[in-house]
Amino acid sequence: MAIGFIGIGNMGLPMADKLIGGGEDLVVHDARPEAIAPLVEKQARPAQSPREVADRCHTVYVSLPTLPSLRDVVLGKDGVVHGSAVKLVVNTCTVGVPLVEELEKGLAARGIALVDCPISGGPPGARAGTLSVMVSGAPHLVEQIRPFISRWGPVTVAGPRPGLAQVLKLTNNILSAVALAATCEAYVMGAKGGLDPEVMTEAINRGSGRNSATQSKFPESVLDRSFAYGAPMHILTKDVDLAIEQGERLGIPMWVCQAARLMYKHAMFQGMETKDITELVKIVESGAGFVLPKTR
Repeated sequence: MAIGFIGIGNMGLPMADKLIGGGEDLVVHDARPEAIAPLVEKQARPAQSPREVADRCHTVYVSLPTLPSLRDVVLGKDGVVHGSAVKLVVNTCTVGVPLVEELEKGLAARGIALVDCPISGGPPGARAGTLSVMVSGAPHLVEQIRPFISRWGPVTVAGPRPGLAQVLKLTNNILSAVALAATCEAYVMGAKGGLDPEVMTEAINRGSGRNSATQSKFPESVLDRSFAYGAPMHILTKDVDLAIEQGERLGIPMWVCQAARLMYKHAMFQGMETKDITELVKIVESGAGFVLPKTR
């Protein structure tokens, strides 16, 4: 039976494309009909609604940007839960433990299982097939989908319960978000102090300060002033909020994470919701009265 994929955005498009590349019969849906065109050109079959995908597919993957959109696609009046063929939903979205538990309960009432499978690595990783794939759920279901999700990148099993992969993903993303915020400040400080950003990049990536921002985001999207990493600010801000909420539920002090969140919230208040996450550096530049030079 065909595989379903719902949500053909910056991440969903290359992820679904990797499934087609493996020769799978794919049924696709997105709220924007034009989004599925590149996949239809590769023989994917379009569906008009999430329910139609679930009427035609045993397994349905979902990749959506917000908590409300995921809840509606899975549990809404025309959602996957009402499909006649679906037996397994694979959630690739970062939405936190409470929503995953809500989805699991709602699907289970209709005899449908859920595997939690958030991913990390951004659009570049999705295109290259080098994502970090974090998965949790019943072991036999994880093994059932492993051949497919392995096409996206290396797979790490977080545990036997949906939601554990969310905790792992949020742990990863809050580290990435804090690193980006600190890197913005550090690069502006160094360059305003007279350093060549290329010299900084070389030294930092050989030293203890290296992180995902210094290794990829800045070299590929800031130093050339393209700001084209491919992830919008509101998505990472959502992940930061979810990570801090997760920590607070567990009674963990989140002092550094809270400080980083202030930068992202300020960017959002400045109208940068849909801007690339690498444009966060502009917030620091504005405060410093200094703009990083274009070096690439």
